[in-house]
Formats: sequence, structure tokens, C-alpha cells
Amino acid sequence: MAGQLNPNLLLAVPLAPLAGAAIAGLFGTRFFGNKIGRTGSHTVTILGVLVAFIISCQTLLAVMDGASFNGTIYNWMTVAGVKLEIGFLVDSLTAMMMCVVTFVSLMVHIYTIGYMAEDEGYNRFFSYISLFTFSMLMLVMSNNFLQLFFGWEAVGLVSYLLIGFWYTRPTAIFANMKAFLVNRVGDFGFILGIGLLLAYAGSMNYAEVFAKREALAQLTLPGSDWMLLTVACICLFIGAMGKSAQFPLHVWLPDSMEGPTPISALIHAATMVTAGIFMVTRMSPLFELSDAALSFVLVIGAITALFMGFLGIIQNDIKRVVAYSTLSQLGYMTVALGASAYSVAVFHLMTHAFFKALLFLAAGAVIIGMHHDQDIRNMGGLRKYMPITWITSLLGSLALIGTPFFSGFYSKDSIIEAVHASHLPGAGFAYFAVLAGVFVTAFYSFRMYFLVFHGEERFGKPHHDEHQDHSHDEHADEHHHGLAPGQKPHEAPLVVTLPLILLAIPSVLIGFFTIGPMLFGDFFKGVVFVSDKHEAMKELAGHWHGAVAMAVHGLSTAPFWLALAGVASSYYCYMINPRVPAWFYRNFSGIYKLLDNKYYMDKFNDVVFSGGARALGRGLWNAGDRSLIDGLIVNGSARAVGWLSAITRTLQTGYIYHYAFTMILGIALYLGYLLLLPYLK
Repeated sequence: MAGQLNPNLLLAVPLAPLAGAAIAGLFGTRFFGNKIGRTGSHTVTILGVLVAFIISCQTLLAVMDGASFNGTIYNWMTVAGVKLEIGFLVDSLTAMMMCVVTFVSLMVHIYTIGYMAEDEGYNRFFSYISLFTFSMLMLVMSNNFLQLFFGWEAVGLVSYLLIGFWYTRPTAIFANMKAFLVNRVGDFGFILGIGLLLAYAGSMNYAEVFAKREALAQLTLPGSDWMLLTVACICLFIGAMGKSAQFPLHVWLPDSMEGPTPISALIHAATMVTAGIFMVTRMSPLFELSDAALSFVLVIGAITALFMGFLGIIQNDIKRVVAYSTLSQLGYMTVALGASAYSVAVFHLMTHAFFKALLFLAAGAVIIGMHHDQDIRNMGGLRKYMPITWITSLLGSLALIGTPFFSGFYSKDSIIEAVHASHLPGAGFAYFAVLAGVFVTAFYSFRMYFLVFHGEERFGKPHHDEHQDHSHDEHADEHHHGLAPGQKPHEAPLVVTLPLILLAIPSVLIGFFTIGPMLFGDFFKGVVFVSDKHEAMKELAGHWHGAVAMAVHGLSTAPFWLALAGVASSYYCYMINPRVPAWFYRNFSGIYKLLDNKYYMDKFNDVVFSGGARALGRGLWNAGDRSLIDGLIVNGSARAVGWLSAITRTLQTGYIYHYAFTMILGIALYLGYLLLLPYLK
């Protein structure tokens, strides 16, 4: 059914979750007297996301059949010839993102029924996650920078509400404020990039800006010899660095674990952090004209992929291990963008969304079974108590490390090969980073897996370790109480395990079935633009002989053996000979301390940026408020009036002869002036 999609049907995709959020937020909370209760709140929000998912699937099928849509839905205003409007661009990239966002969101909604069952903010949480889904859908469906920026800021705002959902906890308030402020730094660069493109292209519509890209490529930034397009692309990417948590704007994402586990899955898998990857892919016609911008993207992604993976090795909080895994995998996606393998980056975005949502929700199931104890050192042997969580976690972990035939293998191996084929400055370092990251990912993933599901049962006992990570002790509160002595873990209810099973299926299979059309077919034709001088995708296509052949060949490549070495190393260190990690802690305490303090990035930001802001504030207060405003303007004017009044008061004696003398003196001075006036001329 080639042709144009129905705009009214497309409009229902974001509006259905918005309607659910509004109903649950107004009538499911004390705002309007909680008229619909818990059942009504989760029913209306799940129904809204389900409607969005069904329409998204229909849209994807229609797009694969040749249909598309690019048009204005609502014209807000026109200012100096610039149209500010709401519009949709629905092509293969958008349709795929719509399906991923709505499916993962639907799974999270269902899972939340079980996970948040005992929480007082149950209805409010459903309203927030449905609103979050609406925001992300508006972002990915936009056809102009105004709507893109609206969705961009909306996901940031709702993430602030969700990370600080337990607002009585000081750590949650600190975490959501940190996320909000760090994202504002990235968004400042983002809006500068949009402003540059608007100023020189004269439009906020994607198609109109892309049509002028060749002319923009010839311009330089006024007052410099920098290419205008390079500066604009780097500014746009700084926005992506904030949203997609790239070094050094990554610091907010691990702390976002202070929110409930369902939102951790939604933020880290299908929404918000993937917004930057999606945006750069959408802007591929601009990025392809600037090798400098691509090199910048490549190097930043490589640093994030490798060095954030190192931090996952020493984490003991089950959610933080998965969080640092997200950081590392976002680095892989960013590296692919820098290598001009945009379709590979989006392919990894899709596969990662499923297995990362699976791993987060599985971690949440473990937390439920452990009565909210999140420390993996207090677990062990959960395999026999939580069989569904165990097998789905294993499948998710195998997909994450890139096991052949699993979905993560196809996308991750393609990224490594694309970087290897790139000739941009920084490609050599990036190739080393993504290759070394394979071992690191396998090590920390299966360290968590073995400590949680195998080995000695360590729950229900006081746990003390000389190498205990104290960096997160402040997070312990009423939500992390653990199992009492003698208690045993238990499998989560069906409403929790069903989403795990449904997410495990694409985590295993979707890469096998979609790699052909997405990377080497026409799925992204006319959507993603790659310059002829960037040949990474051509080299990948030259070695493509089918999904089965790729997986079989993968068994003999370096990434597979590095992943296998990582799994074997973690098994030896944590199952066979636990003295090895203890030896490393003792003999490499400096490195451990560096990792434990997260490369001191938080302390650097606190001293330099927060400290600088505080010093600037104190300086402005002292110089501006106290000295200038209070001291000079307010108190100074009062003193001047008092001084003038004192002088005037001395002249008011009350004696007539004083006043007569003053008048005679004044007349004499005036006559003297008149006599001297001819000489003064």
C-alpha cells in the first residue's frame, strides 16, 4: 500500500499515551479525589500505550510497503517568515523507533503493576511513564527542530520527575537535580546548533535545512575560519552527549538508578538516552559534510565505550552494573555514528533496547525476590529460586556480550567492523576501544550473573568485605532492607515475569531476522545519507553473505574469543578462585580507588563547576548586591540625602539679618558676574 499515511492515525500514536497520562494523573491521584483508583490508572495508561503500539506496527508495515508521511499537523505561528509548527516525518527510521519505544514502554507498564504494587505513588508513577512515552514519540516523529526540541526537553523534564519519584529521599532529589543540570549543559549546545542552522538556513524544517546543506558547507563561522557546518554539528552533538550520556556529560546516568527500576529500564533502553543517537542519525545529511565533527563523535564514543565499561567491573549494586553497561553500549552506538555507519548505530539501538530492558527488568525481579537488597555480594544461588528470571537474565547477558546468533552479536560485530573500515582521525583508537570493550563487557556482565545466580547462597546473612564499595552506602534506606535470616528468595509474579519472557524473544531473534534489510537492504534508503568518501558500509556489504554465515564466521573472530575470555575470567575469579579479585584489590589499590571514585569526575565537577558557580555567586553577591546595590545605591543615596540635609539645616537659622545678608551677598555676586562678563568673552 504505497502512498501517504493517514495523519489522523499518526496523531493518535503520541496522543493515546498522553490521554492515559492525563486521566491517571488527574483522576487517579488526590488532585481530583482519586476517582478511578489503581486499577483504573494502570488500565487507562496501558491501553493508551497498547493503542500506540498497534498503530506503530501498522505504520511500520505500511512504510515497508512504500508509504510515508512528511507534513504539518498544526501551524502554531509564523515569525519573520519562519514557520513554527507541529509536523510529522514518518519514514523507516521513525516507524522503527515508534515500534521500539511503544513495545518496550508497554512491557514496562505491565511490569510496573507488579513492581510498584506496594508503593503509595502507584497511580502517579503510571501517569509519569505514560507521559514519558508521549514525549519520546513526539521527539522521534518530528519533522522540524522546534518539535524536536520540545520532545527533547519534555523527556528531560519527565525524567527529572521519575528519577526523583521517591522525593522524600535526599539521594533521589540530588540525583534528579544532577540529571536536570547536566542535561541543561548539553541542551545549551543543542539550542546553539539549532540557532546556527536557523540563522543561516532560514528554516526549522528538516527537509528545507537539508536542501541547503551544500551551501551551508561553504560558509565559515563569522570572525573565524571554522566551517559553520562543523560548529553546528558539534553543537548538536553536545546536546546528544547530554541526553545519550557521553563522556564527560555521562555523570547523571548512574545516579538515575535512584528512580524505581521500571523507569531505569525505560530511560536506559528505549527512550531518552537513545534520543541523541536518533538525532545524529536523522542529521546524517549534515554530519556527512564535516569530517571534523565525525572524528569528534568517534573519539567521544570510543572513550565512553571503554572507560565506562571499566567502571562496571567494580560496581556491587545490581542496577548500577547494568547502568554502566548502558553507558558503554551508548558509546558503541556513538562510535558507529562517527564511522558514518548510521544504520548500524540504529540497528544496535534497536537490539540493545530489547536486551537492556530485559536486563533491567530482570534486575528488578531479583530486587523483588531479595526484598529490595540490591547488593550482588548478598545474593548467590538464586537460580533454583527464580528460574524464569535466571534464564531470561542469561539470555540478555549472552545478547549483551555479542554471542553469535544472538541479536547483540549482529549489531555489535557490525560496529566493530565498521570502525575497522573507517579512515577518519581517531579511528585507530576507536577500534582498540570497541575491541577491548568486548572483553570488559563480558567480564562485568558475567561477574554479575555468576554472583547473583550461582555459587554460595549469601543472602539472609550479615555481609562484610574488606574491599566493600562504600561509594553508595548513602543510598541505603527503607527501600533496601534485604532478606531476614532464614528467609528465601522467591520468583516474581506473572505480571513481572511475562514482560521478561516477551523481551527475551527479540533479544535472541530480532538481530538474525532484521540485519539483512536494515544494514544491506533498502530499509533506510533515502533516510540515512552516507558520503561516497566514507566507505565503512560498502566494506561491510562486501563481506555480507547472510546472517547464518556471519554468525558462523563470528565464532573464529577476535571479538568472540575476547568475549569468551571475559566470561571465563569472571568465572575463574568469582566462582573458582575468589582470592584473585582480592589480590587485585590489594596490589592495584590506586586503580581501584580511581574506578571507585568514577575517575573523580563528580569531584572535579563539584570543585571546578559547582565551586566556580558558588564563588561567582558569592562574588556577585558581595560586589553587586552588598557593595553596589545595598552599599552605593540604597545606603549611599540615604547617606547623600542625610549629608545634603545637614548642610541645608545649617543655613536655616531663623534670624532675619542672616537671610538679609545672604540676599545682599547673592546680589553682589550676580553684579560682579555681570561686570566681568564682557572680559570673559
